[in-house]
Amino acid sequence: MSALSLSGKNWIYKKFDQNYVDFVKENYSLDEITARLLSIRNIDKKNIQSFLKPSIKNLVPNPMILKDMDKTITRILKSIKNKEKIGIFGDYDVDGASSTALLGNYFRNINQEFEIYIPDRKSEGYGPSKIGFQKLLDKNVNLIITVDCGTMSYEPIDFALNKKVDVIVLDHHQSELSLPNAFSIINPNRFDDSSDLNHLCAAGVCFMTLISLNSSLRKINWFTENDLTEPNLLEYLDLVSLGTICDVVPLIGLNRAFVKQGLKVVNQRKNLGLKTLIDVCKINNQASTYHLGYIIGPRINAGGRVGKCSHGAQLLINKSPKESFKLANELEYFNSERKKIEDKLLNIVLNTIDKNINDPVLILQGNDWHEGIIGIIASRIKDRFNKPTIIISFNNSIGKASARSIVGFDIGSVLLSAVQDKILIKGGGHKMAGGFSIHEKNIEKFKEFVFKRFYASIKNNNNKNIYYLDGMISSSALNYEFFKKIEVLSPFGSGNPEPKFLLESVRTIKSQIVGDKHIKSILSSKDGSTIKTISFNSRETDLGQFLLNNKRNTFNIAGKLSLNEWKGEKNVEFIIDDISVNKAKNN
Repeated sequence: MSALSLSGKNWIYKKFDQNYVDFVKENYSLDEITARLLSIRNIDKKNIQSFLKPSIKNLVPNPMILKDMDKTITRILKSIKNKEKIGIFGDYDVDGASSTALLGNYFRNINQEFEIYIPDRKSEGYGPSKIGFQKLLDKNVNLIITVDCGTMSYEPIDFALNKKVDVIVLDHHQSELSLPNAFSIINPNRFDDSSDLNHLCAAGVCFMTLISLNSSLRKINWFTENDLTEPNLLEYLDLVSLGTICDVVPLIGLNRAFVKQGLKVVNQRKNLGLKTLIDVCKINNQASTYHLGYIIGPRINAGGRVGKCSHGAQLLINKSPKESFKLANELEYFNSERKKIEDKLLNIVLNTIDKNINDPVLILQGNDWHEGIIGIIASRIKDRFNKPTIIISFNNSIGKASARSIVGFDIGSVLLSAVQDKILIKGGGHKMAGGFSIHEKNIEKFKEFVFKRFYASIKNNNNKNIYYLDGMISSSALNYEFFKKIEVLSPFGSGNPEPKFLLESVRTIKSQIVGDKHIKSILSSKDGSTIKTISFNSRETDLGQFLLNNKRNTFNIAGKLSLNEWKGEKNVEFIIDDISVNKAKNN
């Protein structure tokens, strides 16, 4: 079908191979729709089993395939043997907090002394700085490990080197051809790494490092000689899955195993801080990728955005019930404040967009916009207009920016190139997100640079205004049994999106606003059954207004399935992404 929708998109069914579908049905006892979904995802036949049942054992490669792993382990072992204090310098986002906590929890379990440091977003900005490193040096650390940052930190690493302190970088952001003078840099996205693990987030890189470190300690009988119980690394997968989901890296290969197995650990509630935050958020059922990505993650991030940047990492590393409860509640408060600031700033930004609306990349700027919120605003604008979006906040002619991209436009490499061309002061990121700073005088040059790169990347790509559907279902499919069939393909996320379905010819029975900006509706299908739906962040959109005001026309809805659990009951709802009205059917 190709009906034009309220969002201006053409709905098109994804293609599948019926021979592949028949093969899957015969060999894996799956139903037709699930087999079609596998075909649509182009899962190689030899990888079907590992896709359906991703296991750490089968998917984790030898960590030594990562560049500099051997050097890194040798240096950390030296610190452990010589009882040197290790400093962990982490980023203030969820991946950084998860990575910091991963290393910290492991070091604590082997009685290794350590200090953590998370920079202040406003006063220090992203990544290592001389100030941040000096604060770790003041606490007598003999080795600094940066996590989720450091690949572009030339001056701070030289500063540490001059102080005779080695720096190890554990990161995943893209690199230049020249690397800082760190002792070692483990980064699957560094230009000379051939591990093929470039989809890992920083938490994944840290976990691979811990696998190697744990193995090395075992080989030298460290645990036996020091009367220690060897840490069970599988119990750390809750933090790896948290970082992986919240950093929106592709859920393919090893990342699928991390998340699939990590969610099991999350639901065992072994990490006190994570358990406490789950309780504060009143997540009474099994936590899912949705809970980590949309409920837990934003609260951990809130500390770095509007509160205390170290709160997230401190919570995930905490062993005191009283302190964990205090940190979790403060993060809940910070998140509420974040939402208020976000709503105000989003309205301001939307009021500036008219003159840029036809640009291929939305580059929007203002003075003193909240630096902790502009990343969320960029994401909201990107989702609304389906365009890469960059939000820049200026203060004294220096702009700090956050960027969010769409599939097919690698924003991280664009920012890196702009730094190399001296258009930006500094910057970087990965395919879907990034950040930078810029002199105000360079704005027009930067726009020209980005637009040129965008047009080059989308040449021959006309997918921007297409909404791809995995299939059409009837209202009778909105039940728990069908949901469980689809759930076989989980975890869903970047690289493995939730299946999107079409329901035809429905009518509105009742619609109401919930949570200020969402629309909850009860619809009736052509067979007379009712459908419970929700449309997120749609109150001010054409879609939301249609649901609230349309009482006559039948229409088609496109979206995803959602499981709503309440007091032991499991009900399947439909999340509406888009609506189309088939006028011919309403005459």
